Formats: sequence, structure tokens, C-alpha cells
Amino acid sequence: MAPADDLRFDPWNPAFVADPYPAYAELRERGRVIYYEPTDQWLVPHHADVAALLRERRLGRTYQHRFTHEDFGRTAPPAEHEPFHTLNDHGMLDLEPPDHTRIRRLVSKAFTPRTVERLKPYVRDLAAELVDRLVAAGGGDLLTDVAEPLPVAVIAEMLGIPEADRAPLRPWSADICGMYELSPSEETAANAVRASVEFSDYLRELIAARRKEPGDDLVSGLIEAHDEGDRLTEQEMISTVVLLLNAGHEATVNATVNGWWALFRNPDQLAALRADHALVPSAVEELMRYDTPLQLFERWVLDDIEIDGTTIPRGAEIAMLFGSANHDPAVFDDPGRLDLTRADNPHISFSAGIHYCIGAPLARIELAASMTALLERAPALALAAEPRRKPNFVIRGLEGLDVVV
Repeated sequence: MAPADDLRFDPWNPAFVADPYPAYAELRERGRVIYYEPTDQWLVPHHADVAALLRERRLGRTYQHRFTHEDFGRTAPPAEHEPFHTLNDHGMLDLEPPDHTRIRRLVSKAFTPRTVERLKPYVRDLAAELVDRLVAAGGGDLLTDVAEPLPVAVIAEMLGIPEADRAPLRPWSADICGMYELSPSEETAANAVRASVEFSDYLRELIAARRKEPGDDLVSGLIEAHDEGDRLTEQEMISTVVLLLNAGHEATVNATVNGWWALFRNPDQLAALRADHALVPSAVEELMRYDTPLQLFERWVLDDIEIDGTTIPRGAEIAMLFGSANHDPAVFDDPGRLDLTRADNPHISFSAGIHYCIGAPLARIELAASMTALLERAPALALAAEPRRKPNFVIRGLEGLDVVV
């Protein structure tokens, strides 16, 4: 273990957030695990360790299936944050077996490969329509005009949320996801609580309506999903729908704008992609690796674990650095180079193990559809102004991406 008091790793520094990769290289040189006092976390920067720890059962997204807050040496969240935690803690991303196993199995019954495959024509048509509007306007903000509306509309369509009800979905999601940043402020927490209440109230009404009149949608499927007498509770359904919406578009939105910003900074790769649209599938994977939308993923230590001779005690928190792992030269040849033809690309942007992203196939379809539509319908797409990064580090993206066509 190496001390971290002189590291350039600084998740609140805009310069670091703009380009964390040099600091990650420094972390990897320091060792396999580094204690970071500002967040009271153990940073894990190497690909092999991150990949192994994502499958490690001595770690968990929660500890409450085994310990009370007091037993675990942690303080319970403030009572005023309860609506957020009720919503968050009943979603499968923040549960461990056996609850995680049960809920994921039931959700998988509704979220099938056939369901995702059936959406392909809708995704392609919507991507083309959004890009056509961008072209007709002579350009605009790629974030708000294409990157955001596509995945939000797709997951809302999948869930069966009426078009007239969709406007608050993205703001609710953004406010809730603010709590996943490191040391969120009280203002962030208050916004997340409000959004959690409003979103939950809306979904409670939607679920009640679907119970009376089921449709051919994911919410109806979740209501009907059962196995050996097991069903989702109403809270589990609400939490699952919110998770599917948030995870189903936050990463895709950021991957889209991060990806195009990377292409504009690497004109040789953009030219190669324009010359050969068959590169789109490998380009999607490489752009997910090159500028990872989710930079950090946290796990609690449920039982003492040793990493490179350092014992990490029960009750500690490990922060796995996806962005660093995806730039590890032990796994990726010349990782700082964008290479859209990269064949061997075991990036971990969709996580691994039991928490591997259930929506990864849908995300790939959306990213490929928007990229293809932009290549075909806006072949001269160019950057209009240098973008600004959002201040967020964990879920990392841009404030906007102004383009001309």
C-alpha cells in the first residue's frame, strides 16, 4: 500500500475531472490499493483487481443483509434522506443475494433479449428522426438534441410510460443520480429526496393503472413476473423501474457525448469511421473504454480481505476505478490511444459479476443507432465550440456538445 497524501487524484478538482487519466497512471504505479483519506475509501486502479473484486463475495453493494449500521461501524443515513434510501435500497443494483438473485431473476423474465431485439426498429427510426431535426436546424447541442432524448424515449417506451408523462423523467433521474457522487451536498440530497418522492408517487399510480389494464410493456411484465410463488413487491417494482430508467439512459447519454468529443479530438479515427461504417460496433466498445461514463464503483468490505499484502478490514469501503482499469497498459496496448479497430477490448464499463449491467445489450443498440444515424445523415458533423465538463466525477459527462452540420 502507498500513501495518497501527495496524489493528483482529486475528484472535486475540475482539472482532474476534465482528464483523470494521468492521475490514474500515477495511482497504478503507486500500487494495487491506495487508501484515500478524503473519502475514507481504498482506491483500486488495476484492471485485474477490479475485475476480480467485482466477482468477490466478501464485498457487497450493501451490508444491511448481514449487519446493522452500528455492527458495521457506520452511521445510519439522516432520517430526512429516508425516501431516497427506500427507493435506492430496494433496487437490485444495491442488493446482495438472496434478494438480488430473486429480483434479477424476476426482472429478467420481463427484460428479455427478445424484448430488446423487438425495439431495434424503433431505436433506429427515432435516432434517424432526431438527427434529421438536428440537420434541418443546421446543428445544435448533440446532448439535448440527440444523446438525451433517444435513450429516455426508448426506456420510457419499453416501460410503457405515456409520452405526455415523460418530461420529468430526465430531471428526476439527474437529481437522484446526484447522490452517487462522492460526498454529496445537503442541497444535492434534498433534490434527490424530492425527486424520489415525486417519481415514486408517479410510478405507484402507473403500476395501479397497469394492474387494472395490463399492456405489452415492461411495467406490466414486472407485475406479472413470478417464479415459485415469488413476486416483486410494489416497492421492488418502483425501485426496479427507477433503476432501469436511470441506468438505462445516464450511461448512454454520457457515452454518446464523451464518445463524439473523443472523435472530434482524434480526427484520424473519425475519418476512418466515416470511411467505413462497419467499424461502428468496435467503435462503440472502444469509446466506452476510452472515456468511461461511470468512473468509480463502490463496494463495502463484508469480511476482511487482503490485496497485495494489505488487509482491508470489514466495514471499510473499496472504490474500484473503472476509468483507470480501462486504461491499464497490462491489459490494453497503448491505452491512451483511441483505436476504433481495437479487437481485444475487455473493458469493464458495464461492470462484471452478479451486478453486470442487465441493460448492456440495449445500450449497445442505442449507441450504435445514434452513431450510424449521425454518420449517414450528418456526414460533415463538426464541433462548434469546445465543451465544458460537468463537475461530476463518478458519472462523468459534458454540460453540452455544440455541433454544426
